[in-house]
Amino acid sequence: MRCKSVDRFIVCLGLTLTICLAGCSIEDDIPYPTIVPDITAFTVEGLCDASGEGEGTAEIDNKKRTIHLYVNDMVDIRHLRITHVEVTNDAAVTIDGQCYAASATYAQRQDNADGENATAGSTTGRTAFRTDCSKDITVKVSTWQDYEWTLHVEQVINREIEIEGQVGNAVIDASTNVAIVYVANTESLSHLKVNKFSLGGTHGRVTPDPTAEEHSDFRQHRRFSVQYAWASQATTWDVYVYTTERTIEPTLDVATNEQGFTVLSGTRPNGIIPTAEYRAEGEETWTTVAPELVKLPTSTSYEIAFDALHNDIQYYCRVTFGDKTLEGEPFYFVGEQLKNSSFENWQIKGDEKRPLYLPWGEGEEPFWDTGNHGATTVGASNSTYAEEDGRRYACLQSKYIVIKFAAGNIFTGSYLATDGSNGVLSFGRPFTSRPQRMTFDFQYKSSTITRTGGEWQNAWGAYITRQLYEGLKGRPDSCNVYIALGDWEPTTYKGKESPYLIKTRPSELHLLDLNNDHLIGYGQMTCGKDVSAWQHETIEIKYRNERKPKYIIVVASSSKYGDYFTGGESSLLKIDDFKLIY
Repeated sequence: MRCKSVDRFIVCLGLTLTICLAGCSIEDDIPYPTIVPDITAFTVEGLCDASGEGEGTAEIDNKKRTIHLYVNDMVDIRHLRITHVEVTNDAAVTIDGQCYAASATYAQRQDNADGENATAGSTTGRTAFRTDCSKDITVKVSTWQDYEWTLHVEQVINREIEIEGQVGNAVIDASTNVAIVYVANTESLSHLKVNKFSLGGTHGRVTPDPTAEEHSDFRQHRRFSVQYAWASQATTWDVYVYTTERTIEPTLDVATNEQGFTVLSGTRPNGIIPTAEYRAEGEETWTTVAPELVKLPTSTSYEIAFDALHNDIQYYCRVTFGDKTLEGEPFYFVGEQLKNSSFENWQIKGDEKRPLYLPWGEGEEPFWDTGNHGATTVGASNSTYAEEDGRRYACLQSKYIVIKFAAGNIFTGSYLATDGSNGVLSFGRPFTSRPQRMTFDFQYKSSTITRTGGEWQNAWGAYITRQLYEGLKGRPDSCNVYIALGDWEPTTYKGKESPYLIKTRPSELHLLDLNNDHLIGYGQMTCGKDVSAWQHETIEIKYRNERKPKYIIVVASSSKYGDYFTGGESSLLKIDDFKLIY
């Protein structure tokens, strides 16, 4: 039998513990981590470009959290199918208040019975998911927090009416389903020839189809049944045709657009396709602009953009409309070019045993540079110039120079320093234009790849040689030429500013990153065979966005993998006459 004092002690102890626990309650105050996702892809059925014809991609701004895209006239925008969404950080996606898809990490938080869980790092969703995109809708992406994007979809329905003798563009009002057309007063309303009549867009159908009639009677307004490609029921349209005394006189304006193209534009009489010509000052022969470059945005307008002109030369142009020709104001083609682009100017410094070839003239401001500064610390320059048949060109030779392999190279920028036996380079020169292509002439002698080594620093600080591209041994070497335009943020190396810093030491290798967000345009040519006669080559520049560049990088190398000390010891690239085409 326990004593009463023991019982009282147990009761007091229990009360004490209860009070302590009540005063020290555990709260769920551990903050969740902040994980900000990005939308990396967003596609819907009928996705197209702004013209409504070509393939399109969504314009995604993850800073403003907006998605903008176009769809064609084959889909119902009020019941649009979302086909693919990709997000980072294993996030869940909700569209217009409805669960679209969830990644594996967040599958249990979302009602996603109809969908497929995506792999880690992205979210893809249900192919049967549809929503009303005729208005802006909200796309919510959820990690530990919720983030909202605004989706804006524009449907492109190209409606057009063109009647012989028409004056001006047809007035087409989709909100009232009414179209009004004016024709010259010399035309008979009972006897009109209709060339285009696409009220339902490119893929729609009009009944009856006036373009199938030899002549149409529009003395009274006519009613048409318009069947859209996505709709089950037709829509009724009223079309009115009137005569007018007004006529359209052709006009011609000459301008240069942001991409550097010369643009001829203006008005044209209905049904007339203009022909454009140009010639340089001092020449008598006119060059005709290719017909495929003549664009007709509307039935009474035109736009002709062309390039392949040279700087600092005055040009004349004219446009012919049937039996009438207009001459434009003389113009100069303005587009930046690469300095010393034919490699005419060089200077040689150093001693006879180790001459240092520099690709700029005495007293000139450098634009190009080479790796010769590093090569001549132990050997001779392997990027030089040569002359034949009155032509001077850059001569880039791959060599094994005493301790390591070195590809002949030339680049826009400057050689900053030699780090051991490796180079530190500043790639890029100031440049703000957007050329469409780069051309050059070249010859190439490929040799068998025999060197695949690189210098690396081990854990104890010692430098060792490691074979990086051993699998390429025995294969033909390739030359490499590329152009890059970007708005990179400059970096500083030992007090010298560089648009894009390159380091060739293998242990801290830093080369041009093609996935860098500041890369605006890029093009490349690689050749792995012998080219014994001068060959004219063109590199198309593919632009990733509409931004204006700050810098241009052009690089030519006799061995494609020269940055990794890999190549053939006698590969030789002769290169000349770089030109930027606008």
